[in-house]
Amino acid sequence: MTSEQRSTKPVDILLVEDNPGDVRLTKEAFKDGMIKNTLHVVNDGVDALDFLFQRNDYADAPRPDLVLLDLNLPRKNGDEVLEELHGDSDRRHIPIIVLTSSEAEIDIVQSYELCANGYLTKPVDPTEFIDMILELERFWLSIMRLPTETDLD
Repeated sequence: MTSEQRSTKPVDILLVEDNPGDVRLTKEAFKDGMIKNTLHVVNDGVDALDFLFQRNDYADAPRPDLVLLDLNLPRKNGDEVLEELHGDSDRRHIPIIVLTSSEAEIDIVQSYELCANGYLTKPVDPTEFIDMILELERFWLSIMRLPTETDLD
């Protein structure tokens, strides 16, 4: 698959974020991006796991190509989501980028120990936040080759 083919393939992204302002900025950044994508949003860890395991209200949810995961979430935090996904052989290959306000070294180490594929600290400035999302999109959706279900068969 060429980079041109990858850039035209629709991509499903799951954003797990409880801050409405960060959701709005992320949507704005992806809207401005060059890759066709569908951004799905859930607001807590329980809904994230339901979406990823296609259960309850999310029984018909698509398997995301990429997950953007906040750590500080209601009901189940990001570490709990990472831990449950890492333990599942069908879902542990979905790339997960931690996107959080925490700069704490312990959070960074813990996220990588739970097999996060990346860790980004959200900039406070809205313009810098949008720029970071555009760079994340360019790297993960244009340059990197993401696993598909057929790759895993």
